[in-house]
Amino acid sequence: MVRFPETWAIGRRSLDLSRRPCIMGILNVTPDSFSDGNSFFSREKAVDRALEMEAEGADIIDIGGESTRPNAAPVDEQEELRRVIPVIEGLAGRLKIPISIDTYKASVAGAALAAGAEIVNDISGLSFDIRMAEVVAVAGSGLVVMHTRGNPLEMQANTAYGDIIAEITASLRGSLALAASAGIAADRIAVDPGIGFGKSVSGNLEIVRRLAEFAELGRPVLVGPSRKSFIGKVLGRESDDRLYGTAAVVAVALVNGASIFRVHDVKEMRDVADMARALSRPGA
Repeated sequence: MVRFPETWAIGRRSLDLSRRPCIMGILNVTPDSFSDGNSFFSREKAVDRALEMEAEGADIIDIGGESTRPNAAPVDEQEELRRVIPVIEGLAGRLKIPISIDTYKASVAGAALAAGAEIVNDISGLSFDIRMAEVVAVAGSGLVVMHTRGNPLEMQANTAYGDIIAEITASLRGSLALAASAGIAADRIAVDPGIGFGKSVSGNLEIVRRLAEFAELGRPVLVGPSRKSFIGKVLGRESDDRLYGTAAVVAVALVNGASIFRVHDVKEMRDVADMARALSRPGA
């Protein structure tokens, strides 16, 4: 049986994924994110929320200054920097856990890493900005490469696949090759199949069911199901009423091999992930 890696090298440290599941707390410094837009748009509120998530059990804080929900309008580089850099600077030296920057722009990633971030979370899998791989390689940061089809304005236009897992795997393998060619060490990379990005409801469900197949990539798997629309469509729930649906996805994804969970509800998903691990790995 192929096993997923149990360590992830990021920046100046390494995360031990064998000890417990890794919870990545979402901090959207945006006015228009689908679930928490405008909730933490001020620097003070964002810093307070990050510290709160750390206290709730987060292992990483993922900061984003541009909404990547379906049909979201792009944000220019200067505005994205204006949103995220003061927050990262306000947290650097205060958080004990690492900061991730959620961006596909190399310039934003570089500035965030210089300000104290240790991970780049790139929804494009290094494909939107050809400079991104070099920025990550030079900084020696951690990296998440995600699968998507096109930018947020167009990604839901085509959600049909032949074999969805095979196609996502091939795309992620291409991202890993781009990273390797830039000199990024394999142990610094996690892969994300991109739940909700260019996928139908049935496609998202199939990804979760078949997560174990991504083990062939040889990297830890991150999933980001938190409050996503496919949960709402299955359950008939609005975005602020998808906690239990998210919990079910996190539990099943963990059993099927995921080890990093990008979520809004840190305290609750910390318990869900820890309990699911205890049930699935007795004695661990």
